[in-house]
Amino acid sequence: MKTSLDPRHKKRQKIVKLLFAESFLKQSKSSKIGEILKNLTKIDKAISKIAPSFPIEKINKIDLAILRLAVFEILIEKKQPPKVVVDEAIELAKELAGEKSPAFINGALGKLLDKK
Repeated sequence: MKTSLDPRHKKRQKIVKLLFAESFLKQSKSSKIGEILKNLTKIDKAISKIAPSFPIEKINKIDLAILRLAVFEILIEKKQPPKVVVDEAIELAKELAGEKSPAFINGALGKLLDKK
C-alpha cells in the first residue's frame, strides 16, 4: 500500500492543486500543467464521454482537476499503468474531495479503461 509520503503521490497532489487553482486563476507555471492545458479539449471530450450525466461545467472543480490529471496520464502521457493512475486518482479524491468523489472518479475512470 502506498503512503502519503510517496514522492509520486506528493507530485500528483501538487498537480491536482495547481489544476484546481487553474480553474479559477487561468495561469500555470508547471510544465505538466501546461501539457494538460494544451490537451484540455481532448481531455474534456474524454471526460464528457465517460461521465455523460455530468457536464464539465457542473462537475465539482476538485473532482474535475483529479479527472483531468488522470485522463491525461492514461490517454496522453502513458508513463504509468492505467490501474496505478486510477488508484492514485481515488486516493487523491479521498484526501482532497467530497465524500462521494472517490466513487464518482472510480466509475468514470473505470469507463475510460473499458473503452480503451
